[in-house]
Amino acid sequence: MQRLTDACGAGNESNTTLAAAYVRMSTEHQQYSTENQLDVIRIYAATHTLEIVKVYTDLGKSGLRLEGREALKQLFFDVESGRAEYSTVLVYDVSRWGRFQDPDVSASYEVRCRQAGVSVQYCAEQFTNDGSPVSNIVKSVKRMMAGEYSRELSVKVFAGQSRLIELGYRQGGMAGFGLRRQLVAALARRKMS
Repeated sequence: MQRLTDACGAGNESNTTLAAAYVRMSTEHQQYSTENQLDVIRIYAATHTLEIVKVYTDLGKSGLRLEGREALKQLFFDVESGRAEYSTVLVYDVSRWGRFQDPDVSASYEVRCRQAGVSVQYCAEQFTNDGSPVSNIVKSVKRMMAGEYSRELSVKVFAGQSRLIELGYRQGGMAGFGLRRQLVAALARRKMS
């Protein structure tokens, strides 16, 4: 899609292509993650004559599945229904689509966009998503790496939480009814708050 403008708002054709951005952060603890992603995406857009007209944001959403990721679902709906005003989707990197154990799931998201005539560009990656054999190989490897990172992180988090439970510390949210939290230091000494 091209936008037509001149100094008065009509006439000359602009070389700017309309784009949307998709950003996602996994947990609420990543306070500036989406802003950091958008900074890189905006720089990429400026250097590639792209105008961002829509931003889709999933906050605190796991990249392991599509469920719960309402912004990504809306992006797919807009693209596949023909309602999208843009012809390019800008994503920070390959892992923002998701860290799926099956790398084909992530690939299918890009294919859904491409089949609807919308290209996908990864702004922080060292390759251009141009459909070349090298680009496709690098994307496949990156998708597998993202899934493996997720699997390894899950194992580490589980091991860490198991260790704390073995030491007698409760893991999880609020203390159960009739109990209260007690702040403790190393070696299980009580800490004053």
